[in-house]
Amino acid sequence: MFGKLGWHSIPFDEPLPLVTAAIIAVVLGATLIWVWRAGHVPYLWREYITSVDHKRIGVMYCVLAFVMLLRGFSDALLMRSQQALAYGGHQGYLPPSHYDQVFSAHGTIMIFFVAMPFMIGLMNFVVPLQLGVRDVAFPTLNSVSFWLTASGALLINMSLVIGEFAKTGWLAYPPLSELRFSPGVGVDYYLWALQISGVGTLLAGVNLVTTILKMRAPGMGYTRMPMFCWTSLASNLLIVAAFPILTATFAMLLLDRYLGFHFFTNDLGGNQMMFVNLIWAWGHPEVYILILPAFGVFSEVVSTFSGKPLFGYRSMVVATMAICILSFMVWLHHFFTMGAGADVNGFFGVMTMIIAVPTGVKVFNWLFTIYGGRIRFDTPMLWAIGFMVTFVIGGMTGVLLAVPPADFVLHNSLFLVAHFHNVIIGGTLFGAFAGYTFWFPKAFGFRLDEYWGKWAFWLWITGFYVAFMPLYVLGLMGMTRRMQHYDVPGWHPWLVVAAGGVVLIAGGIGCQIRQLYVSIRDRERLVDDSGDPWDGRSLEWITTSPPPAFNFAVLPNVSHDEAYWGIKTNARNDRQLSERPDYQSFEMPRNSPTGVVVAFFATMLGFALIWHIWWLVGLGLLGAWATFVIFAWRDEPEYEVTAAEARRLDDRRRQGKARMLGFDDQAVENPA
Repeated sequence: MFGKLGWHSIPFDEPLPLVTAAIIAVVLGATLIWVWRAGHVPYLWREYITSVDHKRIGVMYCVLAFVMLLRGFSDALLMRSQQALAYGGHQGYLPPSHYDQVFSAHGTIMIFFVAMPFMIGLMNFVVPLQLGVRDVAFPTLNSVSFWLTASGALLINMSLVIGEFAKTGWLAYPPLSELRFSPGVGVDYYLWALQISGVGTLLAGVNLVTTILKMRAPGMGYTRMPMFCWTSLASNLLIVAAFPILTATFAMLLLDRYLGFHFFTNDLGGNQMMFVNLIWAWGHPEVYILILPAFGVFSEVVSTFSGKPLFGYRSMVVATMAICILSFMVWLHHFFTMGAGADVNGFFGVMTMIIAVPTGVKVFNWLFTIYGGRIRFDTPMLWAIGFMVTFVIGGMTGVLLAVPPADFVLHNSLFLVAHFHNVIIGGTLFGAFAGYTFWFPKAFGFRLDEYWGKWAFWLWITGFYVAFMPLYVLGLMGMTRRMQHYDVPGWHPWLVVAAGGVVLIAGGIGCQIRQLYVSIRDRERLVDDSGDPWDGRSLEWITTSPPPAFNFAVLPNVSHDEAYWGIKTNARNDRQLSERPDYQSFEMPRNSPTGVVVAFFATMLGFALIWHIWWLVGLGLLGAWATFVIFAWRDEPEYEVTAAEARRLDDRRRQGKARMLGFDDQAVENPA
């Protein structure tokens, strides 16, 4: 009745995961009890869980990313401390089997459930506001996308205490991931969690591409879109093109494991290298799916805190779309050692070097934007400057790895690990933190505390260099990755230093938690009543903080390259706000529990498939199908916002803008 599930599935002989799960359960239980006792359940259900508002969904994506960052970083602490201890006769405290699970979970969580949700969350929140529209193209589908991602994250965490996780590395290469060599449920947890969350990511990509191409404010042509919208478009085009490859690849591996197919086996016509080809045909575009939105964040931050328009806007657009195209022509540099031959290796090596050119264009454009500007070193700008230095180092080591003879020496070494983290942490994660700090006041109506924000930045960037620069040295010394134990005396001091760097990063995360607590505590001191705390340049800053559910009482009419900066400049010159618009009623989508209900059945379906509980598989499929049928036959999909309500909420916005610009009440009313 319960398939492969039994009491033996719980790792009673491994205290570490059980203690960790108990701590998580206590914290989660205490949080739920507090929420219930404080009476917040109806608010959370109405404003977040069933919301189809793109801003709420964006916030939930970012919250999920932060929670999973804590989980993924705990795995990093375990690995680095294990390697610092497991030298010579000392075996450390993680047995090989557990270390392999930690290693695989760390990469999977950080890429799929930290970096991806963080970037999609920022895009969800900001893009419709910057485009001057009221929501994304498909609001309910947006909710489904988030909750499917959360469903995949839940399955990953369930593997901590029920069964096991994959021991294959974060890309699950066959033949190690085939049933013969991984007969447990670890690979199945990996595959079904990523299949479910991958569907959510693909739906989010379709939604955001449609929104950007079809739903811009009047007058906002492509050459007037903010740079973050351009990088979001490129990133989501890559999602739409690349994620079906991942889905198909995992589907073939699932057929191998469940039905005895031979796509990637070593016998009966299978080809293990085809899996590597397919996974990296998705995997290298995935790198740019993560970094392109971060490039957009830094473009907005550098321009705002330099007090200047972005230098070379059109060249930035061309560079962005060039990266989008070229990212599909470099995947084979991940396995130069496969024996494809000099011609193939040479082509992919050259293409990898070429793709560094548009990235270099962006770096120079940011530097020229800063040059001659009135720079304000607020926390978002610190993240941007730290990114530029760190990412350039990571980019240069990437070009080195693009040289096939060098890659033959450095392949599968810790040099590669250092390079990868150099670009993902120094690029994607620093970009996420810059965007989080930059747009936090827009989401919640008060700024984050600067003191703790700067402490977090300095600990993060110092910890990063202390943790990962030694890995470059270790890679050149010949240390390979995925090692649970080693006997080389020269490696040990470098690994101890690297472990110290991880402790510094832990301090940075602690400062971010402290920053959030202090900011909520002192929110009256940090309040943003103008809607424009940074003197911004794009349309998200024209609304109140936080914006109303419909974003704009009247869609703005864009007549400048920097939409809000042009409106603000005209207001300052005329010493009054623009004339009141003609308020009209409009419709907005209603809340829907479709997303969370679908996620419930998706989690049930994934868990049942992992453990071969076939009656539960049928129940999960039936529940998901019934949910969509009920949603399709809903009677009242939208509600009306009256012209009077739109005017009332717009009054608040106009009063905030007038105070910010130093105008009087006459300027607010503007009877002319």
